[in-house]
Amino acid sequence: MEENVRTGRCVVAVDGPSGSGKSTVSRRLAASIGARYLDTGAMYRAITWAVLRSGVDLTDTASVAKVAGEVNLRIGTHPQGYAVTIDGVGVDADIRGAEVTGAVSAVAAIPAVRELLVARQREMIANVGRMVVEGRDIGSVVAPDADLKVFLTASEAARAARRSAEDAADVAATAADLARRDRLDSTRKVNPLAQAPDAVVLDTTELGIDEVVARLRDLLTERGVA
Repeated sequence: MEENVRTGRCVVAVDGPSGSGKSTVSRRLAASIGARYLDTGAMYRAITWAVLRSGVDLTDTASVAKVAGEVNLRIGTHPQGYAVTIDGVGVDADIRGAEVTGAVSAVAAIPAVRELLVARQREMIANVGRMVVEGRDIGSVVAPDADLKVFLTASEAARAARRSAEDAADVAATAADLARRDRLDSTRKVNPLAQAPDAVVLDTTELGIDEVVARLRDLLTERGVA
């Protein structure tokens, strides 16, 4: 895969709820500015997959944290294609399944799991220096000194329509699941889904992906880090 990573620090923090366009926008933005891309949600999903495979009770936070600390999680950072592995096993498809989706918010709410992965994420950002990072607490917790912080949002209907199209799922069921995850992610005690005070809020309901990426590139240009 052709490399196109430029030099010079440029850290973009992209936060927002599921279905707001974070992943597609972040990957395209990273590719367009010659940066790496980090999907922090995939890291939590991978740990959740490992916990489910272990048979540990999700309510046993100590055991869940133990699994998280013992597995070898690796995630690529190329915006045009990256692999996620647990102990050498590729889990890219499995972590997007219904089982992991239903459990990931509970696992991600465990303080020890968040502490472990936030430290790993910060290390990856520091080692690369030029990266677009997406998640739910990037601008507020993981990279509070990011050059650009963005909070993407969209109407509930738009988010449900987008996610159901991706998963070939029922729109109503998808909307209910998104509402459940929003509630859990926004109310967890440690590092909840939150808009950083200095983040640029961008409603993507009526915007195409190219329009969103163009606006973010303009913001980076204004900051002299594009």
